[in-house]
Amino acid sequence: MSAVVRRIGILTGGGDAPGLNAVIRAVVRSATTARIECVGIEDSFDGLLDPKHTRVLTVREVTGILRLGGTILGTTNRGNPFGAMVDADGAAVDYSNRVIENVRSLGLDALVVIGGDGTLAIAHRFQQRGIPIVAVPKTIDNDIADTSMTFGFDTAVAFATEALDRLHATAEAHHRVMVAEVMGRHAGWIALYAGIAGGADVILVPEIPFDFDAVSRVIQDREGVGARWSVVVAAEGAHPIGGERSVVRAGTADRHEKLGGIAELVADELERRTGKEARHVVLGHLQRGGTPTSYDRVLATRFGSFAVDLLRRGESGVMVALHAPDIVAVPLAQVVGRTRYVPLDGDVIKTARSVGISLGD
Repeated sequence: MSAVVRRIGILTGGGDAPGLNAVIRAVVRSATTARIECVGIEDSFDGLLDPKHTRVLTVREVTGILRLGGTILGTTNRGNPFGAMVDADGAAVDYSNRVIENVRSLGLDALVVIGGDGTLAIAHRFQQRGIPIVAVPKTIDNDIADTSMTFGFDTAVAFATEALDRLHATAEAHHRVMVAEVMGRHAGWIALYAGIAGGADVILVPEIPFDFDAVSRVIQDREGVGARWSVVVAAEGAHPIGGERSVVRAGTADRHEKLGGIAELVADELERRTGKEARHVVLGHLQRGGTPTSYDRVLATRFGSFAVDLLRRGESGVMVALHAPDIVAVPLAQVVGRTRYVPLDGDVIKTARSVGISLGD
């Protein structure tokens, strides 16, 4: 790609995450300083099906959005433009050529694509089709490969930790078992960090199938030391040994399967096994909303600024990443299709075990 970049497009894809607006702001401010025009693309790649769903973004348009959750550009509704979108009759349609045509008709020299694993996979395919792209990783689950942290994760953990603090109070007052379900389809980063920070007694993560007998023993053993209550954190993708993840809606060509219900399942089973009253709460999309933490604002700003730097240097087909303490570029091809799981021999797991938190095994 030529290092001469005069006009770039920005889009956000997948689920929202605290810090998306901070990235947009950083891209626009950094690009404007470099005399590069920015075009905001609404509703992810959907916005490139019709140029009317784009607008020029100036510093004025992004003033005041640093602290806001969500995304001023919206996120996708249609799905994957490479054949996973459906027309009015429900037939799969490949809109990728139309997207490429509109990128060119808008005079865009490159795209900054902010999204999770699905969005990054789409971005990689467009890069292969000749559209210069720099990607910014986004997921509160913190499970994108080759970056040690994604923005939104810290905010989600902070909210979940506050929720656990509140659950401790009501659990102790009523001598109950409280089970909190947090996000984490394939990786248990939120559950682990929030569980450690929030003083959970048991943390259930997708990487470690759990044993109901082992969890029940933890609850009962706490009675012996005078603790008549317990708090359990379960990632939505957690599952018992020999069991499946709790699915409420099957996946389709353009949507992940919808997970949910593990907290209710665990609470019901623990009540049956221990005789203690157990309640469950699902934090759900509350983890996605709200004001990003200062850490997420700074990380998102660093990501957005570095994305513009890469384009100015003529680099594309890469994802910005945190290799603490530095922000670096990694090839998109190296990231797509990979998941960053919690390492079973890593420090976070060892820390949880060392302070007496059960992982259900």
